[in-house]
Amino acid sequence: MKRITVLIADDEAEIADLVALHLQKEGYHIVKVSDGKAAIQAIQSQSIDLAILDIMMPEMDGYEVTRQIREQYHLPIVFLSAKISDLDKITGLVMGADDYMTKPFNPMELVARVNSHLRRSLHFNQPAAVNKTVLEVSGLTISLDQHTVTLYGEVVQLTPKEFDILYLLASHPKQVFSAESIFQQVWAEAYYESGNTVMVHIRTLRKKLGEDMNKNKFIKTIWGVGYTFNE
Repeated sequence: MKRITVLIADDEAEIADLVALHLQKEGYHIVKVSDGKAAIQAIQSQSIDLAILDIMMPEMDGYEVTRQIREQYHLPIVFLSAKISDLDKITGLVMGADDYMTKPFNPMELVARVNSHLRRSLHFNQPAAVNKTVLEVSGLTISLDQHTVTLYGEVVQLTPKEFDILYLLASHPKQVFSAESIFQQVWAEAYYESGNTVMVHIRTLRKKLGEDMNKNKFIKTIWGVGYTFNE
């Protein structure tokens, strides 16, 4: 079963910790950041299912974070802010947020709203996931059901981990995955210092797909960030 990950972006550590505590009791994996730029980096580098954003944050405010998220992603966004005017709420919703709660807040109400948004989001996204059991891009065909990969009709022999990495990237073509995120999702273990393991698997995978460092046709390196699938 896919682990559901919630991003909490708030520069008030006590509030972030309180929200994280209640959501962890629901079984969600939590990613906490304290500024807007870090929020964008987290969403670009790993799979985030819902974001809880403060508005007044260092580096980049919640409005701008929301604007940038909406350029590429469809995950639910909940504002949790001390800004309480109707104009603030309307601005947040117009920018693309799905919900708006003001501080101080009832943690149980926040949990209920998060659960509701996630149920809707995961339910509506499920058919798209089912349709992705076979991916076809530029002569490359990946079958999740048969666990096979072909390139222009020729079978590409991959190890289970290589297959899982390729499918993870190909099924999220516009998303950049860090080495940590790839390791956690493919190996289902704590990351520690396993970036080299991911790098070696990526290198071998590229060779099997007929690529080299000067021609990354399918797997693109985003230097300093991670890897993405190049459609």
